[in-house]
Amino acid sequence: MLQLDQVMVRQGEFVLKIDLDVAAGGRLAIMGASGSGKSTLLNLIAGFVMPDAGRVLINGVDVRETPIAERPVSVLFQDGNLFPHLSIYQNVALGIRPDLRLAPDQRVQVEESLEKVGLGGMGQRKPADLSGGQQSRAAIARILLRDKPLLLLDEPFAALDPGLRQEMLVLLNALCVEKGLTLLMVSHDMRDARQLCDQLCLLSDGIVALSGDMATLLHDPPAILAPWL
Repeated sequence: MLQLDQVMVRQGEFVLKIDLDVAAGGRLAIMGASGSGKSTLLNLIAGFVMPDAGRVLINGVDVRETPIAERPVSVLFQDGNLFPHLSIYQNVALGIRPDLRLAPDQRVQVEESLEKVGLGGMGQRKPADLSGGQQSRAAIARILLRDKPLLLLDEPFAALDPGLRQEMLVLLNALCVEKGLTLLMVSHDMRDARQLCDQLCLLSDGIVALSGDMATLLHDPPAILAPWL
């Protein structure tokens, strides 16, 4: 589904060098210290960062020259990336049409998406009127409508309390199962990673220091994983 073939990204003195394969439906947790290249990796796949070398293949197609909006990718950031001047309904509707000119059936889809994440009846509120957990749910509702096969999560729940984080992890797991999504999640929390993902990639100074099956690696963890256990 996703293949990074001899990819290199240079940002000042920092260099990311990576070869990576994620099968369709796979769920990969990306971990590592601050500055190791985790967010750069996601931004590369999403199109916010261009590679200096190598190929970025999604479903066998090199997307290096593909505009961000046309890539089969959805991204969920820590802040949910909601527009404060738009209503929750409008924020979610952006997942269908950026110009918000919705046909009647598309309006129904927005309402159904809000219902599915527990925000039914809240569409006319602004993001500031919602709790952190509700804002995260709104961002997930938008992902439901985008219907893209590859989902990138950049520590989306780091600022939430443990109860809300658990709710969001359960909701995302259900979304991945329902849609058959391929998932890459940047996280500093191994509990979140092992709950949602079946593969692990550990970055260190811009290179892959460790990768493999999550259960196998955690059954007899190598010493390099000690800071995250």
